[in-house]
Amino acid sequence: MKSFVKEFKEFAMQGNVMDMAIGVIIGGAFGKIVTSLVDDLIMPILGIFTGGVNFADLKYVMTEDNAIAYGAFIQNVIDFLLIALSIFVVIKLINKAKRPKEEEAPAPEEPSEDVKLLSEIRDLLKDQK
Repeated sequence: MKSFVKEFKEFAMQGNVMDMAIGVIIGGAFGKIVTSLVDDLIMPILGIFTGGVNFADLKYVMTEDNAIAYGAFIQNVIDFLLIALSIFVVIKLINKAKRPKEEEAPAPEEPSEDVKLLSEIRDLLKDQK
């Protein structure tokens, strides 16, 4: 039993697991910010252009107790698209920062005297053929 607990502790304390946990917590908070952005800023502005329609109230009523709330679905799709776009931009910036800067290739060195002499001999032998 101790080996199981020890293995679990080692697994849980690995850097990747801790990084993932922090990412999930920050992602949850970020999701709330984006939801507020969509609900409180984007959808009211979109409502102005659609004649004052509140998307949260859009639904198709099938019976008295059942309705399809497609307006809430539209808001959730916009939430998802904004979160996906934000994560894409952040990951792109992180990858750009991680990428090593390309260094200029050093100029080729001047051949040594021996190499120059051998090249001349080679050229002379080619000319004789």
